[in-house]
Amino acid sequence: MTRSRRTEQTADTRQALVSAARRRFAEQGFAATGTEEIVADAQVTRGALYHHFRDKAELFRTVMEQVATEVAEKLVAGELARDADLPSDAWTQLRSGFQSLLDISTADSDFQRIVLIDGPAVLGGEAWDELVERHGYRLLSEWLERAIAEKSIAPVPVAPLTRLVAALLSEASIYTAGAADPDAARVEVGIVLDRLVRGLGRSGDDGDPADKPPVSADGYPPRLA
Repeated sequence: MTRSRRTEQTADTRQALVSAARRRFAEQGFAATGTEEIVADAQVTRGALYHHFRDKAELFRTVMEQVATEVAEKLVAGELARDADLPSDAWTQLRSGFQSLLDISTADSDFQRIVLIDGPAVLGGEAWDELVERHGYRLLSEWLERAIAEKSIAPVPVAPLTRLVAALLSEASIYTAGAADPDAARVEVGIVLDRLVRGLGRSGDDGDPADKPPVSADGYPPRLA
């Protein structure tokens, strides 16, 4: 067997395992899926599984990465297509994208179960944060910078703004996916999310946030030390 053919077979085996695991994880969840089911579906040996992946958790991480990448690409493509049909500013595109993410959180079963429900529980918050940073921070930061440049939102520091908005989106998605009634939660979260992000606008219902002093939880300006 030539080296190129061996490499091709290795890649095929890995992809078969990832595809089989993705179907099982999406349908049954991580805890209810056994490695024996995955290797049977992939038509490979258990030894092949452990040749490519240290354990079931590492295989799950690979699947979660694949699903998250697809969703990120889908969101970007959707907003670019929408902008081609109906040009809009960066802030409008962002707000539309936020709502699209919530739609995917309820409509895409792979994303809902693997990334939003099982992901944080199986791999922990650190793995989730890494995923958001890899697939969200750069694009979100670029769009926020454009919105500031277009004077659609207040000129606040982009780095902390990106992390805070990303955290808000992550929690909104996780809450929606894990709700007893995801469709109802999607509507409610969509309303709250848009009301919150509108506060960044320069001409929102509450005026320009940049012109107002920050307030504490009791509604008064914070006391200076």
